[in-house]
Amino acid sequence: MATGTVQVVFPLLLVLSSLLAASSSGSDPEKTRCVMECRGTSERGAGREQQREEAAEGERTEHNPYYFGERSYEHWSRSEHGRFKVLERFSRRSELLIGIENYRLAIMEAEPETFIMPSHWDAEEVFYVMEGRGTITLLHEENRESHEIKRGDIMRVPAGVIVYAINKAENERLRIAMLLHPISTPGHFEEFFGAAGSNPESFYSSFSKGVLEAAFNTPRDRLERLFERQRKGEIIKITEEQIGALSQTTGFGGDRPFAESNEPYNLLQKRPSHANEFGELYEARSSDYHRLQDLDVDVSIANISERSMMAPSYNSRATKLAMVVEGRGHFEMVCPRRSGEARGSEDATEPEGQQRVRYRTVRSQVSRGSVFVIPPGHPVTAVADANENLQVLCFGIRAGRNRKYYLAGKNNVMNELDREAKQLSFGAPAEEVQEVFDAQPESVFLPGPGRRRGEAKRRQPSVESLFGFRGF
Repeated sequence: MATGTVQVVFPLLLVLSSLLAASSSGSDPEKTRCVMECRGTSERGAGREQQREEAAEGERTEHNPYYFGERSYEHWSRSEHGRFKVLERFSRRSELLIGIENYRLAIMEAEPETFIMPSHWDAEEVFYVMEGRGTITLLHEENRESHEIKRGDIMRVPAGVIVYAINKAENERLRIAMLLHPISTPGHFEEFFGAAGSNPESFYSSFSKGVLEAAFNTPRDRLERLFERQRKGEIIKITEEQIGALSQTTGFGGDRPFAESNEPYNLLQKRPSHANEFGELYEARSSDYHRLQDLDVDVSIANISERSMMAPSYNSRATKLAMVVEGRGHFEMVCPRRSGEARGSEDATEPEGQQRVRYRTVRSQVSRGSVFVIPPGHPVTAVADANENLQVLCFGIRAGRNRKYYLAGKNNVMNELDREAKQLSFGAPAEEVQEVFDAQPESVFLPGPGRRRGEAKRRQPSVESLFGFRGF
């Protein structure tokens, strides 16, 4: 009986709801249907747009193991005052990246007038200040050192050193990019908070009560109150007075005469390695900042002007971890095809004399926070979109004896081919080859595909005829 009542009542409720909807629209069924259809179309449109964006990034990730977008980050901490996110492990993405499995990338962002809680890593760290300014303090056995940090600063933080920082700006966010090299478990690192409470959790509270009482010579109830009081998170808001007190820089003090300071090095105050109207390149090697030497790491920042590009190039030894600081653009990289990656209808056996190596182009749209991995030997270029400069930070791994070879422009390494080698390699007269190589008068930074110079008055040999392909 109860079931029958429900079956009768439910259709009645549907009818009543329809009548109410018609009434609220001026008893106009056509208007009601229009409102409902418009609302549904709007919601479906927004949903489809989000799905398209997620699908696009998912597709890039699936077919391109070298590209990492926003979905590749894991947020370890996030609040109204800041956030800390870590890029997924490289080796988890693809076996092609197993050579850098013991390196991780992360981004720290702190809102204005905030304090970043003291902690230490079980990893060596090199960071670059992408935006903002602040003060960072490192604790040592018998002293501490505090330094001002600002946009362009590089700093080495040794594993195990306790660090805290402030964002002293009133209206500017502090953004820091980090390269971490775990020292215990390959590719895995942890952050440890001691001077904390319940959020973040202090590691002191994990010791047994008896051990803590003995270690601090303090009653248990007092210790419990101390290690449970802080509940505001890893990044907290602070006052102007607190900013003033925490902004006092000390350099490196103490009684240890052979102690070495971790003072930052500003990359942007150095003379650029290359600069023209199409971009600027700043590079810091161990000869510039000696704290990078034992890590075999270098750091560089490229600012590519709108509709400009970096000349195609490759690195001899270093793997470059490129992170977009600002702007939009795209990377193009040439990768060898691995066995099993068929090209058209190729068979396993090919006619004698046919080329064995096959290449594929990896192309990724990039924006702020995107990461692109560039293995050694792989020719690559970066292109800035229209109306936006593209600023790219690179951490170089195994950089000590690395050489960069440019493949186009005035400093094109192919210019070093002797006359006979040019003719034999390209199957064209050496003069024709050299005309193509000499047509680009710029070096390192070049006009991009949408900003190419006007056609020369005299006819130049086509790139298609020389390299045997169509277009770029």
